[in-house]
Amino acid sequence: MGHPFPIREIARQAGLSEATVDRVLNARGGVRESTVREVRQAIADLDRQRTQVRLLGRTFMIDIVMQTPERFSTAVRAALEAELPSLHPAVVRSRFHFRETGPVVELTRILDRIARRGSQGVILKAPDVPEITAAVARLAEAGIPVVTLVTDLPATARLGYVGIDNRAAGATAAYLMGQWLGDRPGNVLTSLSSGFFRNEEEREMGFRGVMRARHPERALVEIAEGQGLDATQYDLVRAALERDPDIRAVYSIGGGNIATLRAFEDLGRECAVFVAHDLDHDNTRLLREHRLSAVLHHDLRQDMREACHIVMRAHDALPPAGPTLPSAIQVVTPYNMPPQATS
Repeated sequence: MGHPFPIREIARQAGLSEATVDRVLNARGGVRESTVREVRQAIADLDRQRTQVRLLGRTFMIDIVMQTPERFSTAVRAALEAELPSLHPAVVRSRFHFRETGPVVELTRILDRIARRGSQGVILKAPDVPEITAAVARLAEAGIPVVTLVTDLPATARLGYVGIDNRAAGATAAYLMGQWLGDRPGNVLTSLSSGFFRNEEEREMGFRGVMRARHPERALVEIAEGQGLDATQYDLVRAALERDPDIRAVYSIGGGNIATLRAFEDLGRECAVFVAHDLDHDNTRLLREHRLSAVLHHDLRQDMREACHIVMRAHDALPPAGPTLPSAIQVVTPYNMPPQATS
């Protein structure tokens, strides 16, 4: 496991003791395979962030904790690491804790572990449930600022929220849906990954409100709890299509869009309009292939930069600023994709 980093740096990055890291690096045994993976991941993260490690300035160790499909966590990691040089002269180091699915107790264990070992800040994407609210309170009691990303936890002790106005995003999707469907008949499938994420609930509310006001003749068919994962999403979509032969369009709030389109294709059904969220690698390809009508996107790099700034302000490393404004909602079609998404 070759690397140029001191054991203490790897231990800090991984959140493990120096003795444990030493055992892993020297293959002494008596260490769980999950711990070995954590050490390897820490070395990989340090390698990507090595240009920042050498910068002079105040150092901030920030933990990014997310329950989200891999395609989105990959986009968040890339956005943060691309922004690291712009935070100079401060040095921002990051530890990533990603879960695609699983019981909420796994997330609370991660947050409690961070509270015990310390951190300069936590950037969090998690379901809005009492267990998470309590865990965020424990972080605040430990003096660790929490910034929510993409989906908010307004009833918690979080310091700020970074992301779009999700209700406005849902209303925008409804406007596009109505314009593009026009006079063609058909119902609309709305797909959520989980009813416990506030951002998805707010998007659905914004979408439903505008559709009922402007297009009351169209039925909205909701599916949920696919977790944005293709394996579960396919079965949910196929079952909905079999129940309702009039579904002609999709507003995908929670992802799993490859599986959704496959369900339409396998049943020989047309999807006339498909509005989705986020230019992750799946949606970028689908949009390029004209299989999505539009993607509602926001600049993740800007979001990650702002989240880091909020953490820095909490430590008096930056001057105070006004409230964080919602990120701009971009309507991306196959013809106006950002340059970084067209390669």
